[in-house]
Amino acid sequence: MAKIKRKGQTGNAKNYITRTQAVKKLQLSLPDFRKLCIWKGIYPREPRNKKKVTKSLTASTTFYYTKDIQYLLHEPLLQKFREQKALEKKISKALGRGDVSDAARWERNAARPEKTGKPRYTLNHVVRERYPTFIDALRDLDDCLSMLFLFANLPSTSAVPAKMIARCERLCLEFQHYLIVSHSLRKSFLSIKGIYYQANIQGEDILWLVPYKFNQRIVGDVDFRIMGTFVEFYMTLLGFVNYRLYTSIGLKYPPKFDQLKDEQGAELGAFMLEGVNIATDGETKAITDGEEHGPDPKVQAEVNKIVQQLKEDESNEMALVSTEEGEEENTDAIDKFEPVAPGGDILPQPSQSSSDTSQLFSEFTIYLSRETPRQPLEFILRAFGCKRIGWDSVLGEGSFTTDESDPSITHQIVDRPVVQATMSSNGDGEDNQTSQKLGPNQRYPGRIYVQPQWVWDCINDEELKSPELYAPGASLPPHLSPFVKTSQGQYDPTLPLEAQETEGEALDAELEDQEVEEEASDEEVENDMDVDSAEEKEDEEDAGSFGGFSGDEQEAEEDEEEDATLERQRELEAELSGKSVKSKPVDAKMKAKLEAKKALDKKAKEEAEDLERAKGMLSKKKRKLFEQMQYTNNKKSAEDLKLRSKRRKLEKEKAKVNGTA
Repeated sequence: MAKIKRKGQTGNAKNYITRTQAVKKLQLSLPDFRKLCIWKGIYPREPRNKKKVTKSLTASTTFYYTKDIQYLLHEPLLQKFREQKALEKKISKALGRGDVSDAARWERNAARPEKTGKPRYTLNHVVRERYPTFIDALRDLDDCLSMLFLFANLPSTSAVPAKMIARCERLCLEFQHYLIVSHSLRKSFLSIKGIYYQANIQGEDILWLVPYKFNQRIVGDVDFRIMGTFVEFYMTLLGFVNYRLYTSIGLKYPPKFDQLKDEQGAELGAFMLEGVNIATDGETKAITDGEEHGPDPKVQAEVNKIVQQLKEDESNEMALVSTEEGEEENTDAIDKFEPVAPGGDILPQPSQSSSDTSQLFSEFTIYLSRETPRQPLEFILRAFGCKRIGWDSVLGEGSFTTDESDPSITHQIVDRPVVQATMSSNGDGEDNQTSQKLGPNQRYPGRIYVQPQWVWDCINDEELKSPELYAPGASLPPHLSPFVKTSQGQYDPTLPLEAQETEGEALDAELEDQEVEEEASDEEVENDMDVDSAEEKEDEEDAGSFGGFSGDEQEAEEDEEEDATLERQRELEAELSGKSVKSKPVDAKMKAKLEAKKALDKKAKEEAEDLERAKGMLSKKKRKLFEQMQYTNNKKSAEDLKLRSKRRKLEKEKAKVNGTA
């Protein structure tokens, strides 16, 4: 006989458990349960049929998998939470009995984890469980970095302690140092939310967001307890990742940290990396803690000589093999990607660069003005090879030079327009843009002045952009996101407008422009007529007073005016009644454009009818799928049309301003 299934003990009722039942089963408080679920990666689940799961169902009921809760029963952190809860009970009972001394003793012990007080727990085993391989940790590093960089810029409050902010900032600066040494940074983008960065670490693309260095305002509708729980786990995760990354390139972790330099605003300059294979000024140096004896110079010279001889022999052998086989073709040629079918997506073609993009700014000495964002600029410039970066002493320590008049400076980044300096009595002027005494609009000769966007556009395009486009006060080129890949048929701001708009769209724009011009010319004619009529009236008055015109001429002019008003009245009545109105003669070009527009409209109407007939032959499922595809395509086309019309309007305004200038 088969086993009888009881209601509420099989199926969905057994697979799911409510949050209240889970908290009772684990014997935890709700905040500790939330912490544990966040750290272990356990999230609420939504059953397909809630009525089959439980009888007492409300709108706010939260469900979890029963197996996930069973998995939490064996978590070592449960014992730590229970010990902490027991200690809090002891303190509260002692205070209830009036034993203030015992409560103070337990409170002191709780504040010192090295003694028998509040237990200390770590999340190391949780990180190992959730990320069995290092690649898994790298794939989940996007949210980790965004959260830690956010908390590193927050002010300290009761909800966000200062120690947490300091640790987040230190971990983020250590990660930035790895990106600088390994040249792993690839792209960056300035957005409204903040600065996006993208790095490639061991083949994985990591994208994170860093807020701007503004004074953050803490609002009350954000639950910082939940965010703090995530940050506590992410700090442990980034510590593991930083250790693995540093050791993979031969660096010691953690790097030496100078507290005094950090207090003076050095940030990246407060760390001193230790290890081998650290490239500094084009050379490879070995930095160690103590004095270690290197190899014998004589022995090292002999070894180098043998290695060089082996390399020469190997190259000679390869040359002989290549001549015997008769390889005359160039094997260094780069393959090109071609579309399989005509009209397919055009793939980006690989290019062979003669220069290393990681050393893009290595030959420059760059000075940052006081108004520029020093932290992101310093990070990007160092990540792309620049070793000599200077700034004013008010921006903090760690600069290559604080003297703006240093002759070795090749580029200066400014973010203000040219300002006239105020002249003092002795003839000296001080520019508002710098702290050095200069004449009005005077600049150092032989130095290139650019705006900060030049740095971002250079690294995104992997080439040095023309500095003339980014001169102070110049209208900057559009700063486009390097993470958006334009597909075929989509609006591309880098291409000219004529290469993207359709034939019908171009005709509509030309007809609209011609109508605007005709209206403007009509208004000018009417204004001229009004001016002429006003002058004639003045002449008539003068003539009437001085006897210059006869009464018959005045009556004739009044009759002409009455005829013009009657003609306008007839046109208005014809328009209201729907009758044909005599229009002005149309020129040949305008007539040809109107005919082409009619032909395009007719063709589009025929295509729409053919499409509707074809849709009638499809099944219901395929027709719905096709309609969804049509809706998506039409929505994208409408967005592209809106962007093109906006660009056309801007180009017209710009051309009008240039024409008037």
